[in-house]
Amino acid sequence: MAEISIRDALNQALDEEMARDERVFILGEEVGEYNGAYKVTRGLLDKYGVPRVLDTPIAELGFTGLAVGAATVGLRPVVEWMTFNFSLLALDQVINNAAKMRHMSGGQLSVPIVFRGPNGPAEYLSSQHSQALQSLYVHVPGLKVAAYATPYDAKGLLKTAIRDDNPVVLLESELAYAWTGEVPDEEYTIPLGKADVKREGSEVTLITYSKPVRMVMEAASELEKLGVDAEVVDLRSLRPLDEEAIYASVRKTNRAVVVDESWPVASFGSHVAWLISRNCFDMLDAQVELVSSEDVPMPYNHTLELAVQPSVEKIVAAAKRVLYME
Repeated sequence: MAEISIRDALNQALDEEMARDERVFILGEEVGEYNGAYKVTRGLLDKYGVPRVLDTPIAELGFTGLAVGAATVGLRPVVEWMTFNFSLLALDQVINNAAKMRHMSGGQLSVPIVFRGPNGPAEYLSSQHSQALQSLYVHVPGLKVAAYATPYDAKGLLKTAIRDDNPVVLLESELAYAWTGEVPDEEYTIPLGKADVKREGSEVTLITYSKPVRMVMEAASELEKLGVDAEVVDLRSLRPLDEEAIYASVRKTNRAVVVDESWPVASFGSHVAWLISRNCFDMLDAQVELVSSEDVPMPYNHTLELAVQPSVEKIVAAAKRVLYME
């Protein structure tokens, strides 16, 4: 298997799906002539031309609405938001149209559309451009939501999302686009609603998704030095959520730490922690711990920026608390 970056894995997925299905097209700011703000769409304009690859004005509400309309008449648009911070400008189209069209039409209309781009904290971007907004999308019935942390997962989930007849939101990370990993040469997809156990363990379950996966794996290695055998569950799909994978792991370890880059109040991480507390109550030997970003706007100062986010040290400390090592 070739070792490629998440950026290149996403590019491969887009290329293969555009070649497979002429209804698939890409639109967004700088996706064409500039090859994408993060080079995910590199080379696709040269290969497929306009209108399969469309550069748009700086008007998220407008081009997102155009894509929703295109999806309802049979096309399969892939909307690239330069950042999910800008997706806030398009929320009306996503929540009130894309997510509800199938329901309000009694199943007569489908909206096969993908919304993708970088989400979550980056570096030196301050309060308005370094936010983890996944809770907004997971909250809405009618949307499917996934997040990936490896090239293998990125390619497989993007291909699945493009083929889905429902709107799918794909959460990426600006800081993870260059991460590398093995990707098969042959065709494959990854189903939505299926978590992945990235590391087997028996004493504590560490649950996360997206960019924090690498951090959690490092925390598991640190815990191993302390004699603790940690299991790492990468949720990958947030909606639908693989609850059984979560419960199966917690039944084995009897302890859980949930790691989420977003703020703690009404976050996806707090929802997962509640699910575990509710459905694994008799199996838990300690309360569920949540490691999230602090409940403050993101600072610009890099030292403070790192301090308010989850870290290996915070995850290890939380694991030690549920193991009564502190």
